[in-house]
Amino acid sequence: MMVIAKRNLKLFFRDRTGVLMSFLSVFIILGLYVLFLGDTMKSNLPDAPEADFLLNSWVMAGILAVTTVTATLGAFGVMVEDRTRKLLKDFTAAPVKRQEIVGGYILSACSVGIILSIVTLLLAEVYIVANGGGLLSAVTFAQVIGILVLSVLAGGSIVFFITSLLRSHSAYTTASTIIGTLIGFLTGIYIPIGSLPEAVQWVIKLFPVSHAGAMLRTVMVEEPMTQAFAGAPEEALREFKLHMGVVFDFGGKLSTMGASIAVLAGTTVFFYLLSIMLMVRNNK
Repeated sequence: MMVIAKRNLKLFFRDRTGVLMSFLSVFIILGLYVLFLGDTMKSNLPDAPEADFLLNSWVMAGILAVTTVTATLGAFGVMVEDRTRKLLKDFTAAPVKRQEIVGGYILSACSVGIILSIVTLLLAEVYIVANGGGLLSAVTFAQVIGILVLSVLAGGSIVFFITSLLRSHSAYTTASTIIGTLIGFLTGIYIPIGSLPEAVQWVIKLFPVSHAGAMLRTVMVEEPMTQAFAGAPEEALREFKLHMGVVFDFGGKLSTMGASIAVLAGTTVFFYLLSIMLMVRNNK
């Protein structure tokens, strides 16, 4: 398993274009935010000096959630390439357990997801500080890393299931384009969840990676949100959290960190087991 994982990591990072493409959605979101979305979103914030710090932290939290999906999607491209070149058939014919082959692909993809997510986090911190914000505390930084790891596992499990169904590079490219386009909407970055119709809001609430976005926002915007809403009514803070997707409303009950962790953990187990069974069956 480790041999396959190392081989996949080398193949992925050797393809610099592929690595950059994993960040394509991030670049698009950041560009739209800087050029168009930022000024629109500021209308939902109190008129305070910390408003930019708050909004930048909110956007970067969403970008991190997106990266956990797009990075693993790019890494699983190695598996699709191996399938199209019939290398998967060769691997299964070798004296190696199928579970180890599948485990190698999962390990390498999750490793890529974690590495690129941490790189994105560091760049996000640089962006926030360069625009007048503050660095995350050591405790908050550790919390963000933990959420990123869980999000990579959950997002990776969904992506693994999707890529296990693909049989050609063109199908993978199409799927990557669709996922890269939708992920920004499903994590509530392009348009805050509170501005969307109720039916669409429920789609976002039920999308597992959106819970990773909510957790990242909860942790990353805590300090700037406290500063920006100092002296404001409690109801104003609550409305901001609901409108911007910091928390979700399920029939009057607000989502919690524990519930979101359970959603991501359950998603991880369900989709990985489903994908492994599918791959083992298809490679018999």
